[in-house]
Amino acid sequence: MERHRRLRPHLEDGVPLARLAEAGGPSERTLRRWLASWRADGIAGLERQARADRGRRRRLAPEIEAMIRSEALARPRPTAAAVHRRICALALQRGLAPPSYAVLTEIMRSVPPAVRAVTSDPAAYRDRHELVHRREAAAPNETWQADHALLGVLVADNRGTLRRPWLTVVIDDHSRAVAGYALSTAAPCATQTALALRHAIWRKEDPGWPVCGIPERLYVDNGSDFTSGHMAQACVALKIQLIHSWPGRPRGRGRVERFFRTVRDMLEPELPGRIVGGQPASSPLDLHGLGQRFEAFLRDVYHPRRHGGTGEAPLARWQAGGFLPNMPDSLEALDMLLLRVAKPRKVLRDGLRLGGRRYVEPTLAAFVGEMVEVLHDPRDLAEVRVYHQGAFLCRALSPEHMAAPGLDDIQAARRSARLAHVRGARGEAQAKPAPVLSPPAPRRGLKLYADDD
Repeated sequence: MERHRRLRPHLEDGVPLARLAEAGGPSERTLRRWLASWRADGIAGLERQARADRGRRRRLAPEIEAMIRSEALARPRPTAAAVHRRICALALQRGLAPPSYAVLTEIMRSVPPAVRAVTSDPAAYRDRHELVHRREAAAPNETWQADHALLGVLVADNRGTLRRPWLTVVIDDHSRAVAGYALSTAAPCATQTALALRHAIWRKEDPGWPVCGIPERLYVDNGSDFTSGHMAQACVALKIQLIHSWPGRPRGRGRVERFFRTVRDMLEPELPGRIVGGQPASSPLDLHGLGQRFEAFLRDVYHPRRHGGTGEAPLARWQAGGFLPNMPDSLEALDMLLLRVAKPRKVLRDGLRLGGRRYVEPTLAAFVGEMVEVLHDPRDLAEVRVYHQGAFLCRALSPEHMAAPGLDDIQAARRSARLAHVRGARGEAQAKPAPVLSPPAPRRGLKLYADDD
């Protein structure tokens, strides 16, 4: 625009270019060149053009600059002093001017960070420089995310030992509402994940926490609990599409990771038993008390609070549009599909053996020595369900259970089974046809030869 301003008296008032040059501006020759550019290209012709060799070092040989950039990308990355010594030695061998230390460091710093990262740390390059496509579920219960986090507090377990608890959370991708959770002092496992998913699917006792239903997809990582056969079998039974993230690339699970950060920032500082200097700052809670505090945090703080990612409160976003969740037929049916694990077992003379426990039931007396399928609830080991050839057989109880069958029941079942086996054996014997015997050969009365009997 400065060039156009100087040409304006000539363009608008017809002032000669020679008079403009005499007034202290650019030379007449320069003004004529500007005028020709303006007539040819308009206002764009008056813009200052960049040098064709802009950004290039005119005193440094291109091959020396290329070698400096190559050294800057070496792994491990060398120091500038070491690179300067090597480059100067190579330049002298080839008869080229060596670069100064300042020029060399400037060239090394000019290498783009993305180029340095892709050669030195591919994982950092993926996290910082690769383009990411962010997906978001279009409706509630379309996609759920699940993950575990080790909390920074201590709780007392059943034996009074202080341990850091694991929090397993299931969160709705669309609304960011928490659908369910589970707390445990043991390391994450398939059972813990199944308990969290059960809590997420079924209706809550708190009417202020209506999030429930069977999701269409469950997005998890590649932990052993998420890749177990138990979880795969449960998701198939519930018609949930189980999706695993790429190993080593936890993309797409930012919803649940962001929730764990909220827990660390807003809930943990208010909890008794918070770890300060390796010790609890106050008297710790037990798992039940921690669960109550966590549910109160969800009800009073997290769910009604506006979420920065969606601009809406998680609970209000989940309830928007009159959404009706897909529910299982009953809680028992959900437990059968999700929690109870089927395992083959052989009926022994003293009952069934499972997990170091013995289970007895008089009905099993007729199936001693046969293979059956046992379904058990990991939360309640006092009872198992027994199936034979796909049909329900009985419920077997551990002898420690109050309702377990006694000696009289076992003896009666034993006698009944023996009697049934005896009757079955007799029936088979009676049904078996008698063998057909050929009649004996007639004896001759007259002895004809000396060797006749």
